[in-house]
Amino acid sequence: MDGFYGGYGLVGLLLLVGVLFVTVAFVANGLLRPTVPGGDKTVTYECGVDPVGEGWAQNHIRYYVFAYLYVVFAVDAIYLFPWATVFAAPGFGAATLVEMFVFIGFLAVGLLYAWKKGVLSWV
Repeated sequence: MDGFYGGYGLVGLLLLVGVLFVTVAFVANGLLRPTVPGGDKTVTYECGVDPVGEGWAQNHIRYYVFAYLYVVFAVDAIYLFPWATVFAAPGFGAATLVEMFVFIGFLAVGLLYAWKKGVLSWV
């Protein structure tokens, strides 16, 4: 697997092994699982509580905003790790430091905006 196409061959082989693994898992699941529907198997299961009433409920928009803010700051954490590795490389120190301060500045402005709007309050 040397040469120009060696890397592509390795990726193709890994993809083939992955697809084969998933296919074998699904076939084994189909052959080994019990297939006797009826009784309690057709009842909706909700954390051990018998379902009562309708299955439709509304959530407050505040929870979606919290989830959105979590995603934003999780992405921030994902960007910090590669930055730390590049920052340690010779010749990239000052430039990457300034770029990270700009990035953290944008996040700080977003957090300040969310705080001023009262999004971070549970009340």
